[in-house]
Amino acid sequence: MSALPMGVDDFDPLVDLAGMWTNDLAQLYLPIDGMLATRYEAVDGKLVMSPYEGSGNSWASKRLARQLDDMAEAAGFALYMTLNVVFAAHSWIQPDLVLLRDTLELDTWVSADEVVMPIELVSPSSRRRDRIDKPALMAKAGIPFYLRIEVTKSLPAVSAELCELRDGLYHPIERSTGGRRLDSDVPFPMSVDLLDLLEPRRRQKLV
Repeated sequence: MSALPMGVDDFDPLVDLAGMWTNDLAQLYLPIDGMLATRYEAVDGKLVMSPYEGSGNSWASKRLARQLDDMAEAAGFALYMTLNVVFAAHSWIQPDLVLLRDTLELDTWVSADEVVMPIELVSPSSRRRDRIDKPALMAKAGIPFYLRIEVTKSLPAVSAELCELRDGLYHPIERSTGGRRLDSDVPFPMSVDLLDLLEPRRRQKLV
């Protein structure tokens, strides 16, 4: 974090910048010292903070990236872990994974125009945002695909829904529940073993 403004000892970015966040201010003041590890996103200048994922989503994100990376690269795309996807100076999100049209070069912020498919691992703290708020932002920006993965806590299972943008709205084109494979020809030929996304101890309960 940069130094506080001269003569303002009680400056608190969460209070004093409420409703005014831009990506320039985010680069100056985020992350906030003393806070737990947090994901920072913004909609219309309003900062949205959510805790980092638990072990289930962390594991699933790693395994999913491992499965998709070679397939995406073979199709000419670039798969990245969390980046800031910018819709406007005052609005951005941080998908768990993001498929881009091409590789970057030491960038932290990427325009939504470069995004082919954000990938979100749904968690209880972000369920509404991952299912409603973020898709609305992405659809408005014209991002063609959206992949949502949900690791169920009560049962050792994984579900997935791949959506395509049509007439300004996302429509499911492929679904998989109960841990079955997710197969699709778009946005590139993919076949994802959803059970592989479960932590080993949880996966063993299904064997």
